[in-house]
Amino acid sequence: IRALRTIPGLQDFADERTEVCPNAWFLNYTNPMAMLSGYMQRYTSVKTVGLCHSVQVCSEQLLKALGMENVLEGRRETIAGINHMGWLLEIYDKDGNDLYPEIRKRALEKNLTEKHEDMVRYEYIRRLGYYCTESSEHNAEYNPWFIKSRRPDLIDKYNIPLDEYPRRCIRQIEGWEKEKNDILKDGKITHERSREYASYIMEAMVTNVPYKIGGNVINEGLISNLPADACVEVPCLVDNMGIHPCKIGRLPVQLAAMNLTNIGAQLMTIEAAVTKKREAIYQAAFLDPHTAAELSVDEIVTMCDELIDAHGEYMKEYR
Repeated sequence: IRALRTIPGLQDFADERTEVCPNAWFLNYTNPMAMLSGYMQRYTSVKTVGLCHSVQVCSEQLLKALGMENVLEGRRETIAGINHMGWLLEIYDKDGNDLYPEIRKRALEKNLTEKHEDMVRYEYIRRLGYYCTESSEHNAEYNPWFIKSRRPDLIDKYNIPLDEYPRRCIRQIEGWEKEKNDILKDGKITHERSREYASYIMEAMVTNVPYKIGGNVINEGLISNLPADACVEVPCLVDNMGIHPCKIGRLPVQLAAMNLTNIGAQLMTIEAAVTKKREAIYQAAFLDPHTAAELSVDEIVTMCDELIDAHGEYMKEYR
């Protein structure tokens, strides 16, 4: 529903942008990333890349949490998949040694011996063989395994913070208010360059000094065992000619299969936005793995109808 409410505004924005600045790049940081970026890339002429900071902090957070800070400097890695479910496919130290055997060993030991905030992703390492870019509380929502209405024990076992997002929003609002008050107090405004990709993209395009990012783009063969029209997250090279996605090839089958469980719902949501068919909304919800694990098809239809009706004017076109 969030995507369906946002996409009409994106289309208006795209129409205006095409007329005013047809060669400009649109850097999208908004969620749901794959749906919004995928719509822009398939149904408008606006040059779009989706950006998420999960990629650039993924391996650093993992190595620090596992007590492997000594191999941070000079490490090499490959991350690819879809937004919020990109996979740390390879990771080597500066001398070319594969770090995954030690990561797998330490992650398993940590999950078996202590409660911590990343237990879902460490279970991914154990069961799927690879670490995932997005946080454990998010990943628990993207599959049918960890959050079950009749299994509260799993919430405790994997230490899943169901209220994390509301708490995060409260903290952010408080932070904005503090920042505003600090600025008004003495009028001094300072800034420090963050690790977000946007300024580095601009710099690379202006200076022609290449820079590598993790970007969300239309697949078109970049990951060969995912659909061509899916929005995928892959390494991209940026220079003064724009953003150039890198071909990854095949993902390990289990990782591609995990991505596909979410891609279906993403593509179907875009289909609903384009066709304005209420049945397409139902079908998108049918394909969501977490929803399907909890509800029957009739219950899903009822839930969708209630959400559509609750959004009233915004959803009146859907029949």
